[in-house]
Amino acid sequence: MTPLKIGFIGLGNMGAPMASNLAAAGHIVTGFDVAGAEAKDVISAQNLAEAVTDADVVITMLPNGSILRQVAAQAFADMKQGALFIDCSTVDVESARNTSEAAEKSGFLAVDAPVSGGIGGAAGGTLTFMAGGTVDAFAKAAPLFDIMGQKAVHCGEAGAGQAAKICNNMILGATMIATCEAFALADKLGLDRQKMFDVVSTSSGYSWSMNAYCPAPGVGPTSPADNDYKPGFAAELMLKDLGLSQQAAEAANADTPMGALALSLYRQFVEEEDGMGRDFSAMLPRLSARNRDS
Repeated sequence: MTPLKIGFIGLGNMGAPMASNLAAAGHIVTGFDVAGAEAKDVISAQNLAEAVTDADVVITMLPNGSILRQVAAQAFADMKQGALFIDCSTVDVESARNTSEAAEKSGFLAVDAPVSGGIGGAAGGTLTFMAGGTVDAFAKAAPLFDIMGQKAVHCGEAGAGQAAKICNNMILGATMIATCEAFALADKLGLDRQKMFDVVSTSSGYSWSMNAYCPAPGVGPTSPADNDYKPGFAAELMLKDLGLSQQAAEAANADTPMGALALSLYRQFVEEEDGMGRDFSAMLPRLSARNRDS
């Protein structure tokens, strides 16, 4: 592939390794982060305009939809005509659609492409991209997805990538709580955690939360539970994604009682207890310490 000039905005825990993987593949990557973060093999820009001017592709990895809209508006003022704009943030569907619409009006191709796979996937280039946008925009972005990840799915028009991401993470949040509840119940019933894993991981209770990201330390593949629940995927990020899912559900008039309950539990865990800064699987020690009336 001919080396591209890529502007990468947002060099946090996810963005930095993604940008470095693109640079390692031979692309010329210029990065900018408001906090001054840098990434290996990535040229550091002093401001956003420096990062995006003359870039063939601009990629963003940002905290929320409001910041995305602000950054996109600034970027569109300096990007060259025909450039591709890829947003890999997890934001609300409306922000994704509005940003794509603004990009197209300004003469750019646009893809909303949130990711799944966490920090490990970003570092290892094994992310999954859920993409929304035109067929042409996705085709242009696909070779870059192949560098940063192991799979990219074109989910539909603008906003479809965000829709897929929030539906996926609503399932993840609810199944992680159910998995943690099951381990806490098993403890109180005197059932060995390893034995429960051996049964559930090969039975109808099988799930990614159990089999790939087991919340019980010393059980199953290595996970944040084996590192004192250091994230991983932080509980406050799960809270954000569950909030987005319920915002979308309200807008679409969809009944999502399990998603709403998962949001409530993670909100309590993060905002009222000790969940901030811990992995979202730390629901297990939280539930293990409680009884039915607490």
